[in-house]
Amino acid sequence: MGNRRELGDIVKSLLEKSYTVVPEDIGTDARLSKSGMVFDTRSYTVEGVGHLCILNMNAMLGLMKMETVVLSAFEKDVPLVNFDWVSAFGKETQLNEFYDTQISPYPQKKLDEFMKIKDGDRDIADYVSAAAWYDGILYPCSYRKTGKGLTKRFSSAAERYTEVFADQLNSAAACDPEAKKEKVREFAETLVEKGGPAVNQVTKLFGKETAERLVLGHMYGVR
Repeated sequence: MGNRRELGDIVKSLLEKSYTVVPEDIGTDARLSKSGMVFDTRSYTVEGVGHLCILNMNAMLGLMKMETVVLSAFEKDVPLVNFDWVSAFGKETQLNEFYDTQISPYPQKKLDEFMKIKDGDRDIADYVSAAAWYDGILYPCSYRKTGKGLTKRFSSAAERYTEVFADQLNSAAACDPEAKKEKVREFAETLVEKGGPAVNQVTKLFGKETAERLVLGHMYGVR
Protein backbone atom coordinates (compact mmCIF):
# COMPACT_ATOMS: atom_id res chain seq x y z
CA MET A 1 0.00 0.00 0.00
CA GLY A 2 1.62 3.22 -1.15
CA ASN A 3 1.96 6.22 1.16
CA ARG A 4 1.16 4.10 4.21
CA ARG A 5 3.02 4.56 7.43
CA GLU A 6 2.57 1.61 9.77
CA LEU A 7 0.45 2.18 12.88
CA GLY A 8 3.18 0.76 15.09
CA ASP A 9 5.72 3.27 13.80
CA ILE A 10 3.28 6.16 14.28
CA VAL A 11 2.42 5.31 17.88
CA LYS A 12 5.86 4.17 19.03
CA SER A 13 7.72 7.16 17.60
CA LEU A 14 5.35 9.63 19.24
CA LEU A 15 5.61 7.88 22.60
CA GLU A 16 9.41 7.91 22.34
CA LYS A 17 9.38 11.72 22.22
CA SER A 18 8.24 11.83 25.85
CA TYR A 19 8.86 8.39 27.36
CA THR A 20 11.40 5.58 27.46
CA VAL A 21 10.06 2.61 25.46
CA VAL A 22 11.76 -0.66 26.41
CA PRO A 23 11.38 -3.86 24.30
CA GLU A 24 10.27 -7.00 26.13
CA ASP A 25 11.57 -10.48 25.34
CA ILE A 26 8.53 -12.65 24.57
CA GLY A 27 10.48 -15.63 23.26
CA THR A 28 8.94 -17.83 20.59
CA ASP A 29 5.63 -15.96 20.85
CA ALA A 30 7.27 -13.18 18.83
CA ARG A 31 6.41 -15.17 15.70
CA LEU A 32 3.54 -17.63 15.45
CA SER A 33 2.83 -19.35 12.15
CA LYS A 34 0.26 -21.88 11.00
CA SER A 35 -1.93 -22.61 7.98
CA GLY A 36 -0.37 -19.82 5.95
CA MET A 37 -0.99 -17.19 8.63
CA VAL A 38 1.96 -15.48 10.31
CA PHE A 39 1.63 -13.37 13.47
CA ASP A 40 4.58 -11.14 14.43
CA THR A 41 4.31 -9.55 17.88
CA ARG A 42 6.41 -6.88 19.56
CA SER A 43 5.81 -5.98 23.18
CA TYR A 44 7.14 -2.97 25.12
CA THR A 45 7.13 -1.34 28.53
CA VAL A 46 6.46 2.40 28.26
CA GLU A 47 8.02 3.81 31.41
CA GLY A 48 5.64 6.07 33.32
CA VAL A 49 2.69 4.96 31.18
CA GLY A 50 2.17 1.21 30.84
CA HIS A 51 2.31 -1.35 28.04
CA LEU A 52 2.53 -1.15 24.24
CA CYS A 53 1.97 -4.00 21.79
CA ILE A 54 2.41 -4.02 18.01
CA LEU A 55 1.09 -7.08 16.17
CA ASN A 56 1.27 -7.76 12.44
CA MET A 57 -0.49 -10.57 10.62
CA ASN A 58 0.05 -11.72 7.03
CA ALA A 59 -1.98 -14.36 5.22
CA MET A 60 -2.76 -15.59 1.72
CA LEU A 61 0.70 -14.63 0.43
CA GLY A 62 0.18 -11.02 1.43
CA LEU A 63 -3.31 -10.63 -0.03
CA MET A 64 -4.57 -10.18 3.51
CA LYS A 65 -2.71 -8.10 6.09
CA MET A 66 -3.58 -6.84 9.53
CA GLU A 67 -1.85 -4.56 12.00
CA THR A 68 -2.94 -4.03 15.60
CA VAL A 69 -1.55 -1.57 18.13
CA VAL A 70 -2.62 -1.66 21.78
CA LEU A 71 -1.62 0.92 24.37
CA SER A 72 -2.63 0.00 27.91
CA ALA A 73 -1.98 2.89 30.28
CA PHE A 74 -1.64 1.82 33.92
CA GLU A 75 -0.05 4.91 35.44
CA LYS A 76 -2.31 7.53 33.83
CA ASP A 77 -6.10 7.49 33.84
CA VAL A 78 -6.73 7.60 30.09
CA PRO A 79 -8.76 5.34 27.77
CA LEU A 80 -7.50 2.01 26.51
CA VAL A 81 -6.25 2.41 22.91
CA ASN A 82 -6.80 -0.20 20.19
CA PHE A 83 -5.79 0.72 16.64
CA ASP A 84 -6.33 -1.75 13.78
CA TRP A 85 -5.69 -1.70 10.05
CA VAL A 86 -6.84 -4.50 7.78
CA SER A 87 -6.22 -4.89 4.06
CA ALA A 88 -7.96 -7.66 2.16
CA PHE A 89 -7.98 -7.88 -1.64
CA GLY A 90 -7.47 -4.14 -2.06
CA LYS A 91 -10.06 -3.00 0.48
CA GLU A 92 -8.82 -1.31 3.64
CA THR A 93 -10.40 -0.89 7.06
CA GLN A 94 -9.05 1.48 9.69
CA LEU A 95 -10.15 1.35 13.33
CA ASN A 96 -8.91 3.91 15.87
CA GLU A 97 -10.76 2.83 19.00
CA PHE A 98 -10.86 4.13 22.56
CA TYR A 99 -12.40 2.13 25.39
CA ASP A 100 -13.63 3.33 28.76
CA THR A 101 -11.30 1.62 31.21
CA GLN A 102 -10.74 4.67 33.41
CA ILE A 103 -11.07 4.92 37.15
CA SER A 104 -12.73 8.34 36.73
CA PRO A 105 -14.86 9.59 33.79
CA TYR A 106 -12.83 10.97 30.90
CA PRO A 107 -13.47 14.69 30.20
CA GLN A 108 -15.89 15.21 27.33
CA LYS A 109 -13.80 18.06 25.93
CA LYS A 110 -10.95 15.61 25.41
CA LEU A 111 -13.21 13.14 23.63
CA ASP A 112 -14.49 16.01 21.46
CA GLU A 113 -10.95 16.52 20.16
CA PHE A 114 -11.12 13.05 18.60
CA MET A 115 -14.64 13.61 17.31
CA LYS A 116 -13.37 16.54 15.22
CA ILE A 117 -11.00 14.17 13.40
CA LYS A 118 -13.78 11.63 12.85
CA ASP A 119 -16.14 14.31 11.54
CA GLY A 120 -13.49 15.42 9.06
CA ASP A 121 -13.71 12.01 7.38
CA ARG A 122 -17.50 11.66 7.46
CA ASP A 123 -17.51 11.27 3.67
CA ILE A 124 -15.79 7.89 4.08
CA ALA A 125 -18.04 4.87 4.61
CA ASP A 126 -18.34 3.61 8.18
CA TYR A 127 -17.19 0.09 8.95
CA VAL A 128 -20.20 -1.71 10.37
CA SER A 129 -19.53 -4.80 12.45
CA ALA A 130 -21.78 -7.25 14.24
CA ALA A 131 -22.87 -6.34 17.76
CA ALA A 132 -20.13 -7.10 20.29
CA TRP A 133 -19.80 -7.22 24.07
CA TYR A 134 -17.49 -4.19 24.13
CA ASP A 135 -19.85 -1.83 22.26
CA GLY A 136 -21.09 -0.36 25.54
CA ILE A 137 -17.63 0.91 26.53
CA LEU A 138 -16.46 2.03 23.07
CA TYR A 139 -16.32 5.81 22.93
CA PRO A 140 -18.39 7.33 20.07
CA CYS A 141 -15.38 9.40 19.00
CA SER A 142 -13.71 6.19 17.82
CA TYR A 143 -12.97 5.95 14.10
CA ARG A 144 -14.22 2.96 12.11
CA LYS A 145 -13.92 3.45 8.36
CA THR A 146 -13.53 1.26 5.28
CA GLY A 147 -13.04 1.55 1.53
CA LYS A 148 -10.62 1.40 -1.39
CA GLY A 149 -7.95 3.90 -2.39
CA LEU A 150 -7.91 5.45 1.09
CA THR A 151 -4.42 4.51 2.26
CA LYS A 152 -3.15 8.08 2.59
CA ARG A 153 -6.27 9.33 4.37
CA PHE A 154 -6.30 6.42 6.80
CA SER A 155 -2.63 6.98 7.65
CA SER A 156 -3.31 10.68 8.16
CA ALA A 157 -6.26 9.97 10.45
CA ALA A 158 -4.19 7.54 12.52
CA GLU A 159 -1.42 10.11 12.90
CA ARG A 160 -3.85 12.83 14.00
CA TYR A 161 -5.57 10.55 16.53
CA THR A 162 -2.17 9.54 17.92
CA GLU A 163 -0.92 13.13 18.14
CA VAL A 164 -4.01 14.23 20.06
CA PHE A 165 -3.84 11.23 22.37
CA ALA A 166 -0.12 11.76 23.01
CA ASP A 167 -0.82 15.37 24.06
CA GLN A 168 -3.62 14.19 26.37
CA LEU A 169 -1.39 11.48 27.81
CA ASN A 170 1.39 13.94 28.57
CA SER A 171 -0.95 16.19 30.56
CA ALA A 172 -2.98 13.40 32.22
CA ALA A 173 -2.80 13.06 35.99
CA ALA A 174 -1.16 10.04 37.57
CA CYS A 175 -3.43 7.35 39.02
CA ASP A 176 -3.25 4.20 41.14
CA PRO A 177 -1.44 1.75 38.81
CA GLU A 178 -2.93 -1.37 40.39
CA ALA A 179 -6.50 -0.07 40.23
CA LYS A 180 -6.03 1.02 36.62
CA LYS A 181 -4.37 -2.25 35.65
CA GLU A 182 -7.34 -4.12 37.09
CA LYS A 183 -9.67 -2.18 34.77
CA VAL A 184 -7.57 -3.17 31.76
CA ARG A 185 -7.37 -6.75 33.02
CA GLU A 186 -11.18 -6.95 33.14
CA PHE A 187 -11.29 -5.88 29.47
CA ALA A 188 -8.58 -8.32 28.37
CA GLU A 189 -10.02 -11.28 30.28
CA THR A 190 -13.49 -10.61 28.86
CA LEU A 191 -11.95 -10.42 25.39
CA VAL A 192 -10.47 -13.89 25.89
CA GLU A 193 -13.72 -15.21 27.35
CA LYS A 194 -16.22 -13.68 24.94
CA GLY A 195 -13.98 -13.31 21.93
CA GLY A 196 -13.26 -10.95 19.08
CA PRO A 197 -12.23 -11.48 15.43
CA ALA A 198 -8.45 -11.66 15.98
CA VAL A 199 -8.67 -13.53 19.29
CA ASN A 200 -11.00 -16.12 17.79
CA GLN A 201 -8.59 -16.71 14.92
CA VAL A 202 -5.58 -17.12 17.23
CA THR A 203 -7.53 -19.49 19.47
CA LYS A 204 -8.58 -21.58 16.48
CA LEU A 205 -5.03 -21.82 15.13
CA PHE A 206 -2.90 -22.11 18.27
CA GLY A 207 -5.25 -23.08 21.09
CA LYS A 208 -6.69 -21.32 24.12
CA GLU A 209 -3.49 -21.34 26.19
CA THR A 210 -1.50 -19.51 23.52
CA ALA A 211 -4.37 -17.08 22.90
CA GLU A 212 -4.53 -16.24 26.61
CA ARG A 213 -0.78 -15.70 26.77
CA LEU A 214 -0.85 -13.49 23.68
CA VAL A 215 -3.82 -11.39 24.75
CA LEU A 216 -3.26 -11.08 28.50
CA GLY A 217 0.52 -11.06 28.52
CA HIS A 218 1.73 -9.53 25.28
CA MET A 219 -1.15 -7.43 23.94
CA TYR A 220 -2.52 -5.90 27.14
CA GLY A 221 0.34 -6.50 29.58
CA VAL A 222 -1.82 -7.66 32.48
CA ARG A 223 -0.29 -11.08 33.14
